[in-house]
Amino acid sequence: MKNFDSYIPSWFHDFVQWGNDLIWTQNLIFLLLLAGVFFTISSKVVQLRWLPEMFRVIFEKAETLEDGRKGISSFQAFAISAASRVGTGNIAGVATAIVLGGPGAVFWMWVIAFIGAASAFFEATLAQVYKVKDKEGGFRGGPAYYIERGLGQKWLGVVFAILITVTFAFVFNTVQSNTIAASLNEQYEFSNVITGIILAIITALVIFGGVRSIATVSSFIVPIMAIGYIILVGYILLMNVDQIWPMIQNIVKSAFGLHPAFGGAMGFAIMQGIKRGLFSNEAGMGSAANAAATAAVSHPVKQGLIQSLGVFFDTMIICSATAIMLLLYTDLQFGADAEQGVAVTQQALTTHVGEFGGIFLTVAVFMFAFSSIIGNYYYGQSNIEYLTKNKIVMFIFRILVIGMVFVGSVVQVQTVWDTADLFMGLMAIINIVALFGLATVVFEVTKDYRAQRKRKLNPVFKIENLSANFSNIEAWGDNPYKKETKEVEKTKQYQSSENDTKYEEPKNDTFENNNDESDHKDQ
Repeated sequence: MKNFDSYIPSWFHDFVQWGNDLIWTQNLIFLLLLAGVFFTISSKVVQLRWLPEMFRVIFEKAETLEDGRKGISSFQAFAISAASRVGTGNIAGVATAIVLGGPGAVFWMWVIAFIGAASAFFEATLAQVYKVKDKEGGFRGGPAYYIERGLGQKWLGVVFAILITVTFAFVFNTVQSNTIAASLNEQYEFSNVITGIILAIITALVIFGGVRSIATVSSFIVPIMAIGYIILVGYILLMNVDQIWPMIQNIVKSAFGLHPAFGGAMGFAIMQGIKRGLFSNEAGMGSAANAAATAAVSHPVKQGLIQSLGVFFDTMIICSATAIMLLLYTDLQFGADAEQGVAVTQQALTTHVGEFGGIFLTVAVFMFAFSSIIGNYYYGQSNIEYLTKNKIVMFIFRILVIGMVFVGSVVQVQTVWDTADLFMGLMAIINIVALFGLATVVFEVTKDYRAQRKRKLNPVFKIENLSANFSNIEAWGDNPYKKETKEVEKTKQYQSSENDTKYEEPKNDTFENNNDESDHKDQ
């Protein structure tokens, strides 16, 4: 709405544009690709090798905390991160990427998701290693914590905490509320102002309920809507099965500038695919690591695997579903002057399945985007708690979050997307540098996990079994939970055996079913 957007000074728009040009065209894309390739190779393609293990650990029960309560489970931590990941980036963001970058943008979204899954594994594992106990008896953590405790750079941890708070709790939440308002306005001509007020009230009710409230809402909303969305797109695909192969060819040709209609547009396709892919799956940004830290698991690698799976779930499934639906839409227009965002997706779905499609997407957008709002809020809360324990500051922060949810509903879409691009780029640069600096920690922790799984044990993280310096670890001791499981006791018995050494491995690999003998011994 122009009347609200006009209140934003022109210098702010100019600054955001200058910042995006500097970050995205000169630095970040190369850094993201370099990091993803390095983490993929150094982990021996963990995102594929351990895919079955990801599905095994996601349904494990949470450990019992010191006060006797069950902690946040692996699935709930996955749901919190998915709540932030699965949102407007999967619906509005994909539409914008395709309209501006052509079908080839989809291919580059897949690329950044595949290599980004390895980055997600590293950041989530580190978040678990360096997590701390919170006032509710559970855990919190993330890049700010592992930057300070792992790298010993408190100042950089503070900078990251401020950036992620502003990025997710304020900027990204304006994107989510903007998409909800646009969807309701497109389908029902509903007032953006009324939508903003309603969203602000609902958000207030949830965020004042605490992290357990957020986990409960997220674990309920995300799976139901994701399954429904995938089923609907699956139906559309079946109705157009003869167009699948030509569509895939179109995506690949356009990605490399080989399609006549998109010749010379390869660079723009890469830019849009990576931008929107990063916004959607958050791999390498360090945001999902905040959710990973909340889980009460017996070993850090478990959350690394689960968050890696989350990237696949977000981009390879949800984003691909949207892309398929859009590329089967015969009236789709391309270019900067064409309509962008959720309106395009809504029109495409209505064309494919009739009026029901528009209604369903309106509901799906609301649920996805609202779950993202509360997931984004938690990331901000976790980092505010890193910066200060002052309750007044936390209260003011919550009020500002609610206010920004309203603001996002009434400003122009381009303003919020450009601002989101700038802030997530700054976050990603700091986090990736930290991941490089702490990569050897992940190598050693992963080696410990792998050795225990090969012996068919439920891996338990014991600091004394590793040679790295873990003097700044707070939440991991002899026993961070109330009582030990039978698997823990078996691990203790094994480790106390006189004939065993810490990392001695059996001749036959019973875990990964491969013949690798190296285990990052040279790392």
